Amino acid sequence: MDISLRKLLQDQIDIKNVPFSDRGSRLLVYQHRDKSTLYIKLAERLIKVEPGIESYLHRPPFIDDLSFVDEHANLLEFKTSTSPEMLTLQTSAGEFRLVFQDETTLAIGLPDHKTVGMRFRIRPIHWLKTETGGELRHVREAAYSVSNGTVVTHQTRVDEDGHMITFIVRAEEDSSITLHIGDDGAPPSLPFSSVHKAAQIRWDNWFERAPVVSESRREKYAYALWVMANNLVSPSGYVKYEAMMPTKAFYVGAWLWDSALHAIAFRHIDPQLARDQIRVMLANQLTDGMLPDAIFDEGVVSEINHPIHARVTKPPIMAWAALKIHTSDPNADFLQEIYEPLVRWNAWWFDHNDDDKDGIVQYTHPYSSGLDNSPLWDHGMPVESPDINTYLVIQMNSLAEIAAIIGKTDEARQWKQKAEALTKRMIEHLWDEEAGIFQALHNEKPIPVTTPFNLYPLWTGQLPKEITKQLLAHLQDPSEFLGRFGIPTVAYNDPAYSPDKMWRGPIWANINYFFVEALQTIGEYQLANELREKTLNLIANQPGIREYYNSQTGEPPKSAAPIFGWSAAVFIELAIQENTGNSVK
Repeated sequence: MDISLRKLLQDQIDIKNVPFSDRGSRLLVYQHRDKSTLYIKLAERLIKVEPGIESYLHRPPFIDDLSFVDEHANLLEFKTSTSPEMLTLQTSAGEFRLVFQDETTLAIGLPDHKTVGMRFRIRPIHWLKTETGGELRHVREAAYSVSNGTVVTHQTRVDEDGHMITFIVRAEEDSSITLHIGDDGAPPSLPFSSVHKAAQIRWDNWFERAPVVSESRREKYAYALWVMANNLVSPSGYVKYEAMMPTKAFYVGAWLWDSALHAIAFRHIDPQLARDQIRVMLANQLTDGMLPDAIFDEGVVSEINHPIHARVTKPPIMAWAALKIHTSDPNADFLQEIYEPLVRWNAWWFDHNDDDKDGIVQYTHPYSSGLDNSPLWDHGMPVESPDINTYLVIQMNSLAEIAAIIGKTDEARQWKQKAEALTKRMIEHLWDEEAGIFQALHNEKPIPVTTPFNLYPLWTGQLPKEITKQLLAHLQDPSEFLGRFGIPTVAYNDPAYSPDKMWRGPIWANINYFFVEALQTIGEYQLANELREKTLNLIANQPGIREYYNSQTGEPPKSAAPIFGWSAAVFIELAIQENTGNSVK
């Protein structure tokens, strides 16, 4: 008997570590680790409330210490059960159930015919010190009300840390308290059963659109699909289309190359949603053609002051992702729509990121690589790196195919020629015959560190056989790269290798995935399948889905963000690929 993917997630969502949210919503519901209380954070930067693009990381919960109480306002301890559509909180007075009524409204089902309620602290105003005094800034409005019940106690106490509210009601059948957070007016309260049913249908519809995968992958596949929907936010401000955050828990906004990887997974479930992941970034293209590193409701991130001050973007893989969407769901109109913006972005890389005009593109800020703390940047910037030039070859070959599809035959031929020319230039300028790798250069000197990014040009599929052979030898050497879980982000035998430290040695699912495709491109299918299996097993055998994994133990470091988008996207893509036998497309 088939078990729905939604049901496979019963009690798999640990709300002490990851947020309970819903598609489109910016509300994040957590449980405190050490007590029977919930708290609600906002997946918003709110830079007008608290200046600074990273200030949201330190902002206290909008609602805190949300507890359930009996008729005498005594705390009710609870045991938590979770599913994608509902939290069930079992108390001595009965079950409290929490469901999203809509993106800004929570419905809390109450035990029938009981006098119960809730107590919570809310911080609708943010107090900010200034040099000459202070300011009070509005965060969000909130409203709460009961459906099918009578208010018994309603008390508010105000202190310097917000408002403490106690709200107790006499519940009838199908009673609920709605809690609305937003500035758009509260919706009408509804019977809890109808809200719950709508949530079940909403999630089942999401899961039912997903392609079949092998039985052994289904449980983690279900979790990955939940991550993809749970991290979606509705359009607002600079976010012009429904967009996926890398993780609502830590990375608030939509990031450039994350969006491309998210789109690749969404194409299997909702091609229109996949296309919107590309549109949402292109909608914020700068006047010179650059695409910003990230966007959020109130603005964009296009320059950063640390570790140096420079403009920041992310690797150019949007055309590559768009072509994959088209393969799954052909739509030439979409390719026509995005072609010119992608052409402008490609030109930006060559016009603004080649200081010495030698035809090799550089990174000017470490974060533009996406490999924020890689030892490739330890010796200074700018860096002429094989990875950015490989991305550009992949991008230009993809633009060639797009141009051909939309009838620009001459431009298609020119893109192919440009991709071939850049590959040749990489061989001339970055290939180190003695080391058998492509070097990254700073001030025209090789950077003394070995990473998989020194092997990236494999992905072009355009290298001479002897170079391909040498790169494969490095890739398959277990003392360097091919380990139990895939490819570490620094070679195992390099002095800079650190198995837990972000881009200095852990396994990242997206890097494994890029090499799976590179190996498929050059016809190394057995090795590609081996790496695909290692990647799937790594993610499947650990709780949740994390940003990166220790390359020796497979365990996620504490610093690796949970419910991470492109790890989920890669798992979905590779699980489907494994089941169908398809590759590259």
